[in-house]
Amino acid sequence: MDLEKRLPQPAPATAEESGSLRASDADRDRIADILREAVAEGRLTAEEHAERVEGVYRAKTLGELEPLIADLPAAHGETAGPSSGYAPAPGRPSPGAVPAVADENLVAVLSGSVRKGRWRVARRTHAYAVFGSVEIDLSEAIFEQRQVVIKAVAIFGSVEIRVPENVSLRGSGAGVLGNFEVDTLDSAEQDAPVVFVDGTAIFGNVEARPKRGKLIRDLHRKVRGHLGH
Repeated sequence: MDLEKRLPQPAPATAEESGSLRASDADRDRIADILREAVAEGRLTAEEHAERVEGVYRAKTLGELEPLIADLPAAHGETAGPSSGYAPAPGRPSPGAVPAVADENLVAVLSGSVRKGRWRVARRTHAYAVFGSVEIDLSEAIFEQRQVVIKAVAIFGSVEIRVPENVSLRGSGAGVLGNFEVDTLDSAEQDAPVVFVDGTAIFGNVEARPKRGKLIRDLHRKVRGHLGH
């Protein structure tokens, strides 16, 4: 008898087992995008959206993500399942090109959130402002990788991003009855960090621009030194 036939075959994963799988950043991003489209279409109120977005970034498993979109049309055509990767937005680095360091979430719901001063910039930062404001000031931050992605969503709120004048700044996004504005910046330094802003403003404002007079000193040595560790 063939050996393969004699060996017990693993049973297919049940829905319950699939729901217990850990959620990835790409899974959370996909659910957040569905929620963003739903509020833009009027399917969710701003308050409902804010509540669900908080749930997205608290979720640890796929099973915790699925109920957040279960009553939306997009859930029937694209359910939250294990991701095999995702296509980067235009002007955004591929996942493999960015060193794996801890991501950061900045969420402001009817409040404000500020990140400034001397702090280590994560590979990816998620900034959500719902009836609130998020301020991200990179002018004195420590860059430990050359490519940084900031995913910004403002709904009846604002996300403001400031970068040193000697880094490169790129953006891809849209405004829905709101304003999305990124001042493209090209650094003269070959090894300078590149900050990519990927976002949407719905009745809100997302903007990224250089902070005049602010520079990363010894840029070449610092960035190369951090990458060498």
